[in-house]
Amino acid sequence: MTRRAKWLLAGVLVLLALAVWSGRFGRLESYRLDVDRGPADEVKADDYLAAAAFLRRQGVTVQQARRLDVLDRLDPRGASLLLFGNRARMSPDQADRVLRWVHAGGRLLFVAQALWDQDKAMSGDLLLDRLQLHQLLTRSLPRLSPGDRIQYPQLTRLYLENEKAPAYFNFNPEWHLEDPVNKVHAWANNATATHLMQLDWGDGLITVVTDADLWRNAHIAQYDNAWLLWYLTQATQVTLVSQADHDSLGTLLWRYFPQALTALLALLVLGGWHLAVREGPLTPSSPLARRQLREHLNASADFLLRKAGQGSLLRALQWDILRCARRRHPGFERLPVAEQWQILARLTHQPTAAIGNALRPRPKGRQSAADFSRQVAHLQTIRNAL
Repeated sequence: MTRRAKWLLAGVLVLLALAVWSGRFGRLESYRLDVDRGPADEVKADDYLAAAAFLRRQGVTVQQARRLDVLDRLDPRGASLLLFGNRARMSPDQADRVLRWVHAGGRLLFVAQALWDQDKAMSGDLLLDRLQLHQLLTRSLPRLSPGDRIQYPQLTRLYLENEKAPAYFNFNPEWHLEDPVNKVHAWANNATATHLMQLDWGDGLITVVTDADLWRNAHIAQYDNAWLLWYLTQATQVTLVSQADHDSLGTLLWRYFPQALTALLALLVLGGWHLAVREGPLTPSSPLARRQLREHLNASADFLLRKAGQGSLLRALQWDILRCARRRHPGFERLPVAEQWQILARLTHQPTAAIGNALRPRPKGRQSAADFSRQVAHLQTIRNAL
């Protein structure tokens, strides 16, 4: 095939392709397709993100925390604490701290998280037990008679003064709150159970609910759920705690033993400084070969002379002479001093006067080095002769 024929064939194919494309393009219609990719990552990470955003739009200041340590810097006056997270690991000390905070003027909204155990006379929910409130299963309550039926029986109703119609909320109907000691001054219920209770606690206010699912992202827009959250926290600064864990070991130690931790830290710093690499050469140790017996004896004698004095060294030599004499002459210690001196003179071939002068107690006061050396030499001569 010639080159001209090839170009002609290529041109025909291009025209054919353009014709096919133009025909299809004329029948195309544009449209918009929305793909639901589910909630954003921040929504998945925070079940109450929408609730916090709603309160902020109403002018309420909202902060979120994961631990109850936030109470240490939270002024209870004009503040609301929302405990929506799991409190299974809450300690008694933490429960007491929360109630003291409310007593000082704070508002507390928390979820009852355990059923009342009649046999144990407790539920295990520390806050619920301290308030003497009980949570029961709705199915354990007496059945309503047909005459008690009302509109929207599954929804919880709250009646407000000067309002003709109640507000409606979809609490989980499975749970029921009970006040056996009549502490509660306000409550909200559906046709079969009570799901919200309020009581005064010192200068503060406590609200207990059976669940907080109505304020999660998926349900807060339903019924009057969002309004109820605003109503319970209005005119306050809100702190939402999502997890009431135990205080860490470090936090507890610093809270109860700050002095001990400070001393330990100082000890570690000093130990690190002591073990740190020193700059400059180390002084070499003296070789063991130069430490001879004479040096040890001289060092020991110098130490005794400095610490005990001359009299102690002289008395030691005198007692050594008397001890040797007792071995050489039985009954020596029972003889009079004059006879002892005579026996020593005979055994050592020394004059009696010299023996007496050597064994006689020395006067107090420090002798000269020459006199002390002569006295020691004389006593050693007597001892060596025994």
